[in-house]
Amino acid sequence: MEEYNYCMIPLTTEPNQQMQVKVPIDNKNISFLLTIRYNSVGEYWNIDIANGNTGERILSGLPLLASEYPAANVLEQYSYLKIGSMYVVKVNESIKKENPDVTNLGTDFILIWGDTIE
Repeated sequence: MEEYNYCMIPLTTEPNQQMQVKVPIDNKNISFLLTIRYNSVGEYWNIDIANGNTGERILSGLPLLASEYPAANVLEQYSYLKIGSMYVVKVNESIKKENPDVTNLGTDFILIWGDTIE
């Protein structure tokens, strides 16, 4: 059985969050600059991912949706970028919503990021 490394990215419901993170991806620590925003019209969170060293944008407006049980790899269609796997995980089963809203990102739903799953 293959072993994968993941880390939890600490998020809050603060609007327009921006943070620098280092993520262990495929035996390398990669630095990213993240910008997280809430789309109040669509009622979902989205994330911009940039190179943490150069600021060069990698992805923009990626929706943070939990979707499939227990979670879907939101980076799966971008595997060619070699930036790992990312999951929005519902950790509070008592809530009925399937995706994070403006009140529960970082508490009822967490962001897990790490090795590429192929």
